[in-house]
Amino acid sequence: MQARGARTDVHPSGAAVDGTASPAAVRPVRARWRDPRLVVGVAVVALCALLGARLLGDAAETVDVWAARVPLDEGQRIEPADLMHRQVRFGAQADADRYLSGDDALPEAATLTRPVGRGELLPRAALGAGTGDPVTEVPLSVATEAVPGTVQVGSTVDVWVTPANAGDTGVRPEGRPAPRSTLVFDDVPVVAVPAVGDSLGPTATRQVIVGIGRSQSSRLPTSIAALATGHVTLTVQR
Repeated sequence: MQARGARTDVHPSGAAVDGTASPAAVRPVRARWRDPRLVVGVAVVALCALLGARLLGDAAETVDVWAARVPLDEGQRIEPADLMHRQVRFGAQADADRYLSGDDALPEAATLTRPVGRGELLPRAALGAGTGDPVTEVPLSVATEAVPGTVQVGSTVDVWVTPANAGDTGVRPEGRPAPRSTLVFDDVPVVAVPAVGDSLGPTATRQVIVGIGRSQSSRLPTSIAALATGHVTLTVQR
């Protein structure tokens, strides 16, 4: 027992000079794996990895197909400038096979068997084989009222010419009958029909371009001469 009046000095470190040490303070330490911030961080990293893998997988499943850059009409010949590439992911290979692959070259002189809207994928079923025969494009200046409203690209028309002096009726004084309309081109396809505002000349006329095949090309000299001297009328059989 320590004597009264005796003093025990304490070292700055907390240990008594006489060798008796004070117990060290113990703080509770939380396990790092139980830290909520660590758990949230691991979950975020895992989610990002999962989404990245999903996006890469989806990108790998897309295929390149042709799509219409502008509206395309029935009977129109397809040109590369009319189309664009589009990446599409199909649910099955059979669905992808229904459309023309962007890796395939466009069929030569291919035409459309039905209209294709702007942005629509180009179906293989809408492709028609071209005739393969060269055609001569002939522009016609036709009065607006002489063009049926149903005429469009791909239509098949007959081209008639009425002489400019055919307004006379009955029998001429010299005894000859008045001239009649003449069939110049028979069953020819319409390859272009510019809008009224895009046509050259007065708005009372429209420009219609028809394609003349080899079978009627021999009549071109006389047919073009007749077109220049008379009034043109288009007719459509339905």
